[in-house]
Amino acid sequence: MTELFTDFFAQVSASGSLLARWDVVLALLVGSVGGVLIGAIPGVGPAVAIAILLPATFSMDPIVGLTVLLGIYGSSMYGGSIPAILINTPGTAVNALTTYDGFPMTSRGEARRALSLAYSSSFFGGVFSVLCLIILAPVLAKIAPMFGSREIFLAALLGIILVVTAHRRQSLIAAALACFGIWLSTLGLHAATYSKVYTFDLSFLSSGINLIVVVLGLFALSQAFILLQGEDEKIRLSKMKGSFFQGFRELARHPRIAGVSASLGVIMGMIPGVGEFTAQFMSYAYAQKSSKRPEDFGHGSSEGLIAAETANNAVPGAAMIPLLALGIPGEALTAMMLSVFYVHNVTPGPQLFQNDMDFVVALYLALLLLNILVVAFLLVSTNQLVKVVKIPNRFLGMAILVLSFVGVYSLRNSFSDCVLAVVFGLVGYILKRLQLPVVPIILGMVLGNIMEVKLRSSMARVKTPLDFIDRPIAAILFGLILLVLILHARRVWLDYKQKRAKRWSTNHASTRFEAHLSRRRDFLSTQKAKTLRARRSTYSRPSTDDS
Repeated sequence: MTELFTDFFAQVSASGSLLARWDVVLALLVGSVGGVLIGAIPGVGPAVAIAILLPATFSMDPIVGLTVLLGIYGSSMYGGSIPAILINTPGTAVNALTTYDGFPMTSRGEARRALSLAYSSSFFGGVFSVLCLIILAPVLAKIAPMFGSREIFLAALLGIILVVTAHRRQSLIAAALACFGIWLSTLGLHAATYSKVYTFDLSFLSSGINLIVVVLGLFALSQAFILLQGEDEKIRLSKMKGSFFQGFRELARHPRIAGVSASLGVIMGMIPGVGEFTAQFMSYAYAQKSSKRPEDFGHGSSEGLIAAETANNAVPGAAMIPLLALGIPGEALTAMMLSVFYVHNVTPGPQLFQNDMDFVVALYLALLLLNILVVAFLLVSTNQLVKVVKIPNRFLGMAILVLSFVGVYSLRNSFSDCVLAVVFGLVGYILKRLQLPVVPIILGMVLGNIMEVKLRSSMARVKTPLDFIDRPIAAILFGLILLVLILHARRVWLDYKQKRAKRWSTNHASTRFEAHLSRRRDFLSTQKAKTLRARRSTYSRPSTDDS
């Protein structure tokens, strides 16, 4: 074990030369500052920005392109806390929980304190996750080669199942959308047999449907349609008083909550299909249950704000573990980054840790530097940065629309790609309006392709079904798949029982009330009821005696 860490730190020094390049430094600056700006603008979000920038990163070196995308991915959550705290509108979807305690602080005149606390919590969560990555890197370098075709297939299948089961009460539609994404990945000329699959004799489908076209349509164009349809809001910002450094001092008074929230973020980030939302709600629930003042949560609690912001910023670094170690993305943003690897013929997975460990360590160090740059930028520019929340929605929608079409057309100079992007944009618009998930389609396309390739390569060595899980890691992954399915079935059954009990109690209460009214009407029509009413009217008659 000592030799592992000695070799790793030697690779850290070697990876420093990659980060010292001027183009990588520029990518760090652009990614960190651009991510904060994008996160601070409500309605845009990192998924839209990464989708638009993907075609541009294909012409860059892998380390440069991924640094830009990682910068936007990691720093957008910092910026997303600004509108969540100031105007009760989360800049990104994962900052929704920040509004619970951030905006009440602003209402009390503590906007600067809330922002400072959000920055310091995000910084702690981000640095904590990167340090965990650095510590785990030597272990991953030894474990990753143990994954063969069967193990990667089962891991990808587990990822699909986790994505589906993560959408509670929408698991059926999530499964259908994931299957739709898997079907999209099969379109075109088959790589093994060179036969046309689901092309319907349409020439533009012979080369398949490009993942970037689908990503730009589902995320960027659909969001542009929503912004163009909406109305511009007039936003008033209040003046902020105090120091932005006070959040670091306040964070130091809650080390337990910060440590547990960051740990939950790392654990949830490593599990495909779980992500920031689960990490946030688990850490927020823990902070509330363990707090001495749980009644303050939702009304401006500093502990609640620390839990939410620490957890969501600990996820991006941890989400890189399944992507780099196995080549399996856990969410839409890491699936987009996977396309950058493929374009440059860099295959993430066990071989990446064996043959290009310097590249992996350079990405880890870039994540660490990213958090430092973002906090330094926010501490000196927040007063000017808050003005970006006033940008009109329709202007943003038109800008996203134009940039999206430029990006789609630049991929293959194909007008049919633009038409497909519009089709998927309309699909994404409908799904968002119906509040249905979009992410399963993207992960279905990416993981479906991985599953098909690995299944074909593994079947040559499989004679019986049990041969597929005859190795320890494969057996563990198969056991996890069964466990997840059983737990999900149990949760669905409990939800059904709860819903049925609630419906029965409602109907039963209604029946009892109606029966009571019926008995009351029958009683009032009897002779006894008439006698009682006459007697009561006699007793209640006012006295006419003069006394």
